[in-house]
Amino acid sequence: MDTKAFKRTLQHSENYNRKGFGHQAEVATQLQSEYQSNLIQEIRDRNYILQQGDVTIRLAQAFGFCWGVERAVAMAYETRQHFPSDRIWITNEIIHNPAVNQRLREMQVEFIPVNGNIKDFSVVENADVVILPAFGASVQEMQLLHDKGCKIVDTTCPWVSKVWNTVEKHKKIDYTSIIHGKYKHEETVATSSFAGKYLIVLNLEEAQYVADYILHGGNREEFLEKFAKACSAGFDPEQDLERVGIANQTTMLKGETEEIGKLFEHTMMRKYGPDQLNQHFQSFNTICDATQERQDAMFQLVEEQLDLMVVIGGFNSSNTTHLQEIPVQRGIPSYHIDSVERIKSATAIEYRQLNGELAIAQNWLPLGKIVVGITSGASTPDKVVEDVIEKIFALKATTSIVE
Repeated sequence: MDTKAFKRTLQHSENYNRKGFGHQAEVATQLQSEYQSNLIQEIRDRNYILQQGDVTIRLAQAFGFCWGVERAVAMAYETRQHFPSDRIWITNEIIHNPAVNQRLREMQVEFIPVNGNIKDFSVVENADVVILPAFGASVQEMQLLHDKGCKIVDTTCPWVSKVWNTVEKHKKIDYTSIIHGKYKHEETVATSSFAGKYLIVLNLEEAQYVADYILHGGNREEFLEKFAKACSAGFDPEQDLERVGIANQTTMLKGETEEIGKLFEHTMMRKYGPDQLNQHFQSFNTICDATQERQDAMFQLVEEQLDLMVVIGGFNSSNTTHLQEIPVQRGIPSYHIDSVERIKSATAIEYRQLNGELAIAQNWLPLGKIVVGITSGASTPDKVVEDVIEKIFALKATTSIVE
């Protein structure tokens, strides 16, 4: 399929909208009242530090809603205003935040049902409005909705679209796209749908396995079994790794994406020689600025003397999970929570471990004076962060009285 031609056709359709509907002012006021926080602004104004009682909060200097997320949520709100009586669907969560998605449900925005890991688009009728979320949608989903004649509101983050353009460039010159990402993640699913030949690697370890195969060969059946769910149909490692280009899921760790790019650059240089590198390797910078800024701010924050770290964001938020990896690797007690309700008491907190499992940590809030680092993923409203900080203040005030 010529995905570039299809995108042009879609974008020129009268049923397609990517710019909103002119209700920005009303929506901005609504979003501010629902998601912004005076307390968070106060902490920003105090150089990202706030002390109350025995607690000192140190807030990361880049956190929370990014521009792409704000844009997507605002467009979803605008869509409801512009089509007050139409049935509106969204192909996936608008962003990875439970509070925001629940708010859309309250606004009668319906989510495409999923049966056995397959979305059921039969519920969508041609007069319906369908929102594509910030992570985008696969080209097959877009074509299906376009063919149905639905009104499509595309909130895809421009950084995600930039990656799509990159893999289309790879496809045009018959390069295999090596995508650093999670093969199940909706953004990577969408990105791979715009690629020709592709291979998805989760981390540096998987990338090294592929690099070793390029240099030394290996067991073809083992390779295909290892990447059975993470490669294009008919993928042949004997032929399809001769020319590769690098792309990534925008929410992955910046440093790891860069390492993977360098690994494949050096691999192709060793395999084919420096003078042939440009015929076998391509790399474009597809790292999202917002993801990079939040990761850099986290690296800066963990240099402080912290007693613990609280990372706030949806449990299925990739960028939040990668923020959590940073303090964990430094040995700082760190808790990834998606809402204030995960804080059960001063002695118990329910949090997501890096392996994806939920756990209860006991005695997580130390006695006496403490310094707490706080950050949040790009899909987390400031109001959610405020609720967590207020809860910590209240619990410490209570325990101080008991002491």
